[in-house]
Amino acid sequence: MAELSTLLKQATGVLAARGEGVYLYDEDGRRYLDFTAGIGVTSTGHCHPKVVEAAQRQVATLIHGQYTTVMHRPLLDLVDRLGEVLPPGLDRLFFANSGSEAVEGALRLSRQATARPNVVVFHGGFHGRTVAAASMTTSGAKFRSGFNPIMGGVVIAPFPNASHYGWSEQEATDFALRELDYLLQTVTQPQETAAFFIEPVLGEGGYVPANTRFLQGLRERADRYGILLVMDEIQTGCGRTGRFWAADHFGVRPDVVITAKGLASGFPLSAFAAPAGIMDKAWPGSQGGTYGANAVACAASLATLEVIREEKLVENSAARGQQLRLELEGVAAEHKQITDVRGLGLMLGNEFRDADGNPDGTTAGAVQQEAAKRGLLLLTCGAWSEVVRFIPALVVNEEQVREAGSLWAESVAAVLS
Repeated sequence: MAELSTLLKQATGVLAARGEGVYLYDEDGRRYLDFTAGIGVTSTGHCHPKVVEAAQRQVATLIHGQYTTVMHRPLLDLVDRLGEVLPPGLDRLFFANSGSEAVEGALRLSRQATARPNVVVFHGGFHGRTVAAASMTTSGAKFRSGFNPIMGGVVIAPFPNASHYGWSEQEATDFALRELDYLLQTVTQPQETAAFFIEPVLGEGGYVPANTRFLQGLRERADRYGILLVMDEIQTGCGRTGRFWAADHFGVRPDVVITAKGLASGFPLSAFAAPAGIMDKAWPGSQGGTYGANAVACAASLATLEVIREEKLVENSAARGQQLRLELEGVAAEHKQITDVRGLGLMLGNEFRDADGNPDGTTAGAVQQEAAKRGLLLLTCGAWSEVVRFIPALVVNEEQVREAGSLWAESVAAVLS
């Protein structure tokens, strides 16, 4: 009898039967408040009627129009629609299925466009599990271990993670920029460096936002040396942080932006965008794929972007994110084990540390499991799984945020009391 791989570990014991908005229902009809959103994927909630209708209509007309063989209207319309929300100047798009594929495509483009071999990534970043993407990932050893040799040409620089270093944001930023300059002097010369790849908010690395001075420092160095600045907005994009792109919080213009997760409300779709002057330097045959820009996924993405605009979900993310932050900070104020509440918009993390100040993944996991028992679904992240993260659908309302805050307070108290 066939079974799933035992290495696929579930964060909860829920057997989902259906979803509606921010709720999941199991086969017994029990309702759960889902603040995982499929790891930030179901941006418009589970089974938003407009997304469902668009996908059903498309399934009945054209399921697969392989886009290096034929064009199809949902793809062409999606290119036009994304052009309205992409950062200025990024007017060429390539589509794939997963975040890892988009990262690897952006990596290939960066090397080909600059004719340089090396890329700089930042400690704590997560870019995927395929070989090149995993070689660029440093949020946890489990993502890059056990299949060496991994890809070469990747150099790791510090991220200004003040909580990790025990410093102020200014001290952490000074250190990170100073070490980046040292790295460019001692490990990878600028003329050998194709790109900086960075998440504007660390995802699996613990929900740690970058800051304006650091990202603007990257932009300045990229311009000075002809290095591309690639923003991995796979988890942060499409309104997750209270701006359409997280980079908008920092006033920084990327050369390449990568998106996936919330782009199509659960259908597999990813993309990266770059200016024509960069994209046109890719080598012939270097971009393609069987399932990329699937017609049903593109139709779902068009509906997703329409819902985000019509229902003002970016603005809702900012407002509900502020409300949720206040709820979480109130709980943290009563429990010294929660040492930080951080993030942007509806991408918030709660960091747990023990009495000696060490990351406490055991307690974080216990609280996450207790919350699931009480009907609130959450996930952990961070190098030690010491951060419990809140990433609800962007349609979440005030009452649902209050409900989540109450369940969180009960769960924390049950474990720590």
